[in-house]
Parts: sequence; structure tokens; C-alpha cells
Amino acid sequence: MKITDLLIRDGITLNADVADQNAAIDKLIELHTKVGNLNDAKAFKEAILAREAKGSTAIGMGIAVPHGKSSSVSKAGVTAMTVPAGIDYKSLDGKPSNLFFMIAAPDTAADTHLEVLSKLMTLLMDPNFSRKLVEAKTADEFLAIIDDKEKEKDKEANAKKAATAAVAKAEPTGNTKLVGVTACPTGIAHTFMAAEALELKAKELGIAIKVEKDGSGGAKDVLTSAEIAEADAVIVACDKNIDMGRFDGKKVLITSTKEAIHNPKDLIDKATTGQVSVYHHTGTVAKSDDSANESAGRKAYKHLMNGVSHMLPFVIGGGILIAIAFLLDDYSIDPSNFGSNTPVAAWLKSIGGAAFGFMLPILAGFIAQSIADRPGLAVGFVGGYLASTGATFAAPGGDVPSAFLGALVAGFVGGYIVLGLRKVCDKLPAALEGIKPVLIYPLAGTLLIGIVMCLINPIVGALNAWIAGVLTGMSSGSIIILGALLGAMMATDMGGPLNKAAYAFGLASLANQNETGYMIMAAIMVGGMVPPIAIALATIFFKNKFTEAERKSGPVNFIMGLSFITEGAIPFAAADPIHVIPSLLVGSGVAGALSMAFKCTLMAPHGGIFVFPVVGNVAMYLVALLAGSVVGCLLLGILKKNATEA
Repeated sequence: MKITDLLIRDGITLNADVADQNAAIDKLIELHTKVGNLNDAKAFKEAILAREAKGSTAIGMGIAVPHGKSSSVSKAGVTAMTVPAGIDYKSLDGKPSNLFFMIAAPDTAADTHLEVLSKLMTLLMDPNFSRKLVEAKTADEFLAIIDDKEKEKDKEANAKKAATAAVAKAEPTGNTKLVGVTACPTGIAHTFMAAEALELKAKELGIAIKVEKDGSGGAKDVLTSAEIAEADAVIVACDKNIDMGRFDGKKVLITSTKEAIHNPKDLIDKATTGQVSVYHHTGTVAKSDDSANESAGRKAYKHLMNGVSHMLPFVIGGGILIAIAFLLDDYSIDPSNFGSNTPVAAWLKSIGGAAFGFMLPILAGFIAQSIADRPGLAVGFVGGYLASTGATFAAPGGDVPSAFLGALVAGFVGGYIVLGLRKVCDKLPAALEGIKPVLIYPLAGTLLIGIVMCLINPIVGALNAWIAGVLTGMSSGSIIILGALLGAMMATDMGGPLNKAAYAFGLASLANQNETGYMIMAAIMVGGMVPPIAIALATIFFKNKFTEAERKSGPVNFIMGLSFITEGAIPFAAADPIHVIPSLLVGSGVAGALSMAFKCTLMAPHGGIFVFPVVGNVAMYLVALLAGSVVGCLLLGILKKNATEA
């Protein structure tokens, strides 16, 4: 595949009249639409703006390369535009941009186009090439310039492959050897431009260098252990976390792709003159100095999303298996044991339950790992497990689970416990360096998180007891208000103390075997079904409010909700609790109130849609479910901000 397979004549505009950055983006997207690369121009613009929000794609030297990877792209493609007078595109060097390439990449596993895009990025690092493009008079001339340069580059690459490494690189016989790694968040543009800048400048200076490119389609030119061992220094120009353990004991210069693109000579000079210190790997993931500029909120969000993204497969896999168990079971055998009455159903439910059992430890563990890297993982796992079992000092085996909210606390507290231990251990003798990650961090960290969780869980227990008393008192008053409250409680923490308190109250009411008790159970179940369904609807009708990953997993929540698996909403609530939880709380409250108002009844404690045949006034029960889900969906569309891809 050639560059001109992705960039065609109708996708090029020369001497464009655009006033600002937004107009330039609109024009380039218009070209993508014209050549048939997009299925949703509006959604693609949101992906482009989300990438710009993380840092301008105007790399300097008059070049801007806005790019996005999204399901709104039907086929990979590139559009181009020249604006000879230049416009302000918030360039990294502060100068106007006059040459634009917009990359549209589909959100699929097919990444054959990335090789071509990486080649385009490297070509743009040649200022003469870029100048010729800006001066081109026709689209055909523009394409011919690219074609000629690509052939020249391919010829050089083939010559390198045919000769030995030393001859192929045509490096002078200097003794200095460097290796490097470049990586940007999307792995499309800056990764390859930074690598090309380092390679070109090293060749000019007579320095041998090999650069690993950590791109979207996987790492290219991966460094071997022998190459790292032989190198005099390592340049890590990355805007995202990478594995630093392989560079332990080497002189390492940590910087950003921006610095590599604009100041490659300075970086190489520092690396070759010994102005870098020896890197000692302590389990942390080194980051560029740019990460220090992130706000506390942004850092917390990244830690949280690390936990949520790892937890999501457990929620989906376990939840669907549990739903299938209810589907295959026979409710009439034993309503109180619905889901496990038949051997097949019991088997499926046990497997799904096992997956669910990992959910909270995974959430907490990977939040802690994001904060403190590998040493934080074990501490977070233990904290999440203790949140799920409800361990206290009086009942170490479990008593009052703090569930979802407790796991969030465990993840963040566990991570910062390890960071604190690391600072304390910095004062220990160097001879003890080796035992820190294998003994001190896991032992002290696990003990401390155990103390924290055994303090938190009893507080949750006291809260549950108080709530149960309040609900019992309300049962003799307005049933509609009680239904709204119970429904809202089911959505507040989705498996946490409030949710469990409401459900326990429903079970106690069910034991009374009267109409009021059956109405309470019906309100509780419909309240628990609303959150996943509301989220599934919102991912369809308000796509711009959710990331690509969330939109893909959203429809699964229809199954979760209809199966009364409220936990399906947890990943979405964890990612944006301030806006998601209130939306779901109101939706579930509406459903619970309507269920009570319609006097719907339920004699089964679980089952979702699979027990609807035994629901009293089932038609109005469906109305209550639909109304609550729609209200929750609309509030999500109103309250949530537009998503920014991580």
C-alpha cells in the first residue's frame, strides 16, 4: 500500500481560505466526507477535537497533522490542505501552520494503513519536502511530489535491508551508540515523527542509533536486550507509560515526543556527553516531564480508568453468564433459589459469580497499580477483596461489605500507601534496595490496607443498620415515596451498602408474605434494573457523551439490566460518578415510585425479566421500567460532558 492509496486527488485542497483552527478542521473533514472515508462526520470531529484537547497536533515547522481513530471512520484515509499564508493552529513552536494532513483511522483490528501513515509522518520531517508541497500548484503535482519522495524513501529502506547493519545505516565509524523509544498516546503521528527526527539528526552527527516506535499497530524496530546492553545511553521520548524495567542500570534520558521533534540535537548531545544519570528501576513507570503538568483531577481520572478498563471484562463476562443461568432455570422448582435450581443453571451461575467475585479486587488493584505501578497491585487487590468480604477487626472473615465504594477507596488508598512506603524506604541503606519490592512494600502495604478497610467496613455496617431502621419506619407511610427512595438506593452505589441495605429490606418485607411486602420487592427490583438499561440507551442516543470503548460495551447493559444485574452500570459510574450516579438515581427513583403507584407486586427476590410472568400488574411494571430508564438516559445526555478519548 502506498501513501497515494490513502490520499487521492479529491481529498486535496490547495491555497485554501480558512480563518482559524476550527475552520481548518471543518474543511479537512469535509474532504474526508467527499471521498467517502466517514460514516458520521459529526462523531469524527468529536474524535479530532478530543485529540486536540490533549495537545495540539500542529508539530511546528508549519505542519499540522490532526488525526482521530473512531468507529465513525468507514475506511482509512488522509486528506490534505495548504494555506500558504498560514493560520494559528496552536503550534508547538508558536508559528503559523500552512500544511495540513488529516488522518482518519477506523477503530478496528485492521491496522495495515498504519505502516503507510508512519511513512508519511517521516517524510514530513524533511523541510524541503514540506516546502515543495506548500508550493504545489495542482493536486496532481502535490501527489507526484509525495510519490517521488516515497519511492526515494523505499529505495533507501531496501538498500538498508540488503546490506549489513553498519553499512546499511551508512553511519560513520564513531564509537557512540544510542538506542531510543518513541511513543505518543494515539501511536499514529508524533511517534514516528519523533523517531525520524532523532534518526536524521544522529546520522548527521555521526552517531549510531536505533529507535523503537511504539505505534498504534504495535511496536516497530523493537530493541533487543543485546542492543540495549551495548548502547551508551537510552533516549525515551514518550508521552505515555512504557515498560522501563529493561533499561535498569543504563544511562536514560526521559523526555517527550515534542522535545524529540523540535530539539533532537540537544537530546543527542546530552545522551552522548554523559549529561544523564543512570536509571534504577524500582517498579515505577517513568514518564516525561509533561506529565507533571497534569491536574490532580486528570491524574485521578487516569488512575480510575485503569481500574475500570481492567474490571469491565469481568463484569460483562460474569454478568452475561448469570443472565443465561436465569434464562435456562426453572422458577417453579424453588423461587427462592431461582438461577440455581437446575444443574446447568447452577453451573453457569457459579462461573458467572466467580467472574463477579474478581470484579472489586481487579478495580482496586489496577487503580493502585496505576498510582504506584507493580508494587501497588497486590495492595490494591487485597483492599478490594476486603471491601467485597466486609472484613472487620471483630470478623476478619467478613461481616459488612463496603463493595463498590469501598473498592474505590481501597484502590486509591492502597496506591498512595505504597508511594508513602517508597518515600520512607528511600532513607534505608542501599544494601536493602533489593528487598523493598519483594518484602517491605507487599508486607507493610497489605497490613496497612487491611487496617484501613477494617476501619471502613464497620462504618458501612452502622450505616446499613440505620438505613434499615429508617426504611422500616417509612413502610407504614406513603408507599410511593418509599418506592422512590428504594429505587434510588438501588442505583446509588450499585452493589454497595445503600444498594444492599435496600435489597435486604426487600427480602425482609418479602418474608411477611403480604401485598405491601411484594410491592416493596417489585419496586426494589425495577430500581435495580434501570441503571444498566439507562446507560445502554444513552450510549445509543448520546454517543458523544461516551468513549469508543464505552459505546461498544454499552449495549451489553441491556442484558445486564433485564437480568437485574445492576453492577453492569459500575464501570460507567466509576468513570464519571459526579454525573452518572445522580442521573441513574433519579431514573431508578422514578421507576420505583411508579411501580408502587401501579401496585405492582413480586414474590421472587431476583430474576429480572425472567420472573416477569409472576409479577402482579406486569404491563404497568414494564411502563415503570421504561419510564425510569428513559428518564435516566435523558439525564445522562444532559449532565454528562462530551467524552474525551484517553
